[in-house]
Amino acid sequence: MRHSSVHNIRIRLLTLLIRAFALVLFLSLFFFLAVFSYFLSSPSTNLPAPFSALQGYYIGHGSWEGAASAFEANEILKSLNTILLDEEQCIILDNRPDSVSTVGSSYEIKHGDIVFPINVQGENVGTLIVTSFSVESRLSLVRGVMFPASVVSSILALFLVVVAILLIRRYVNPLADVIYAARAVADGKLDTRISSEGPQDLRSLSDSFNEMASSLERNDRERREMFADIAHELRTPLTVIRGRLEGIVDGIYSADGGQVSLALEQTYLLERLVDDLRLLTLAETRQLHFEKKFVDLAQLSQRTIEMFSAEASEKNILLTIEKGNGDFTIELDPQRMEQVIGNLIGNSLRYIPEGSKVWLVLKRDSESISLFINDNGPGVTNDDLPFLFDRFWRKDKSRSRAAGGTGLGLAISKQLIEAQGGVINAQNLDDGGLQIQIILKAE
Repeated sequence: MRHSSVHNIRIRLLTLLIRAFALVLFLSLFFFLAVFSYFLSSPSTNLPAPFSALQGYYIGHGSWEGAASAFEANEILKSLNTILLDEEQCIILDNRPDSVSTVGSSYEIKHGDIVFPINVQGENVGTLIVTSFSVESRLSLVRGVMFPASVVSSILALFLVVVAILLIRRYVNPLADVIYAARAVADGKLDTRISSEGPQDLRSLSDSFNEMASSLERNDRERREMFADIAHELRTPLTVIRGRLEGIVDGIYSADGGQVSLALEQTYLLERLVDDLRLLTLAETRQLHFEKKFVDLAQLSQRTIEMFSAEASEKNILLTIEKGNGDFTIELDPQRMEQVIGNLIGNSLRYIPEGSKVWLVLKRDSESISLFINDNGPGVTNDDLPFLFDRFWRKDKSRSRAAGGTGLGLAISKQLIEAQGGVINAQNLDDGGLQIQIILKAE
């Protein structure tokens, strides 16, 4: 099927190429005939190629004596009704059948005669008159003029055939592959790829197409995975709520505060998941509103740490901040930034064991302010690092959502930082643990 489609596309492209060549040849022939017709109808034109033998004869002999031999040697001149006049318009040779004119007598140019002046070194040495220009005579003249043009055209045609073959290999075939692949992608075959062939521009086109197809395939896969993840995340709290309510209705559970509280807790988790999804969508589409103002990032970080101090104390985790004496004032949305720092600190507290530590480090240079959130926990494997900021990613896939969060915190943090012109990345520390780095431009 693919071979047939590509073959049909190549045939169409080749047909267009042949049509273009044929059009060029037709226009060239038409232009040549038009110029030739004008040439014949002009009385002051130069001597055409079939008659140039007369000019050569005069140059070689210095006079018109014996000019009849030039006519005998030229098939075109011999086949036409012609009169050769000298510079004084006297007849030198009359090649017309049944002519009564005498050599040496004057000739008066008549209507319908075609006049060709013969010039040598800018001086008129004679005139060739073509009378009674019949169809046969015109065809004979055209054949004489067209013969050298036909030879040149044949050589050009052979050259065009070679060029056409090269164009087919270098342009038509790669273009056919691109057209087929584009149609395949439009039909939903996002795994379609093409090889890079042809000149640099076509190879760049092929590479760009493959990148586009890869991006579409990746986006489609992420979209499907996101829908599956959302369905999975929504199913857990909905199942708990449904089970508790059905148990109460069926009398399995008593309608006391404990069962209702458990269902209500799952409702809160479900509400938080929906809010996180909405926030992530707005941030990814750059529709989230930011109220930027100048904020001391050191004070903001200290205030966020104090919010998690009680949770850190429960797990015997040391939570500190290291900052110099520099100015850490920067323009950003304080609420969104506090949410990012809170997400990162909460994520560290959730996964590191008791007795560990989390410490924040602030640094500033001439162009940016960097905030590092470090922990000495187990870290993340190098294979998992590229997916750390993906939606619904969890370090421990077996954790429940109550222990592991919604899986959207890091993805939201990444979008909130990038939407404010910053950069966020993660790496493992040499001594163990995970480091999240946030770089913000200090304008």
